[in-house]
Amino acid sequence: MSVIKVIEVLSSSDKSWEEAAQKAVSDASKSLRGIKSINVKNFSAVVNDGKITEFRLNGKITFEVEN
Repeated sequence: MSVIKVIEVLSSSDKSWEEAAQKAVSDASKSLRGIKSINVKNFSAVVNDGKITEFRLNGKITFEVEN
């Protein structure tokens, strides 16, 4: 039986939500092993002068706890 843990993360990018998700996984993988998935809960963006300048997301990263 595997033990799975879920953590909540916030991430942002000046290019896209996809890049923000990749940054979240890349940053989490620096201290976690066995990442299985990311479930994006919320998307938001910062708007300046009528243009999106920052893409933000709130997500949950699932990883397997090692025995």
